Amino acid sequence: MHAMIYAGIAIVVIAVGSNILLGNAGFSAEERAAGPAVRLDN
Repeated sequence: MHAMIYAGIAIVVIAVGSNILLGNAGFSAEERAAGPAVRLDN
């Protein structure tokens, strides 16, 4: 039972950590999909 709890905690930590790191590194979906020909403002 403890292994299942630790695995769940590890999944959450990896997911949140990778989201923060990749967002700061410029790999977010917004930055990857938006080019000079894309108008994001109205």
